[in-house]
Amino acid sequence: MRLFTLFAALSVLLLAATCRPESQDSRLPPNLKQLEGTWLHAHEEDQADVLVYRPNTYAFPPSRGRTGFAFERNGLFTQYDIAPTDGLEGHKGRWKVQKDNTLLIDLDDQPDSGYALEIVSLENNVLKVRRKDL
Repeated sequence: MRLFTLFAALSVLLLAATCRPESQDSRLPPNLKQLEGTWLHAHEEDQADVLVYRPNTYAFPPSRGRTGFAFERNGLFTQYDIAPTDGLEGHKGRWKVQKDNTLLIDLDDQPDSGYALEIVSLENNVLKVRRKDL
């Protein structure tokens, strides 16, 4: 009996250790889990209202600057704009999934300038989006 009690207690502890609260990442549709990371605007590849982004590790052609953004698994977001000194300036905020293919973006330092990103496609390290101001 004592062995059974020990085994039951150990089972409960192991089960509790593997339980985690649901994270933003676990609620993402499978095709959007690739979003995590930093994306830079490949403006040379834009088509009409569809903006093209590639990972910051991509070998981009020379440019006078590239805007972009970073998605973190926990819903944190950073928007990168070209700074007055030609570097990048980060604006912190949050992102969340509105629909399977639409993300809502809210920036901390620009509270009334949220926007939506409609994911047109996300494959082979190419992110294509339509931006919609709210």
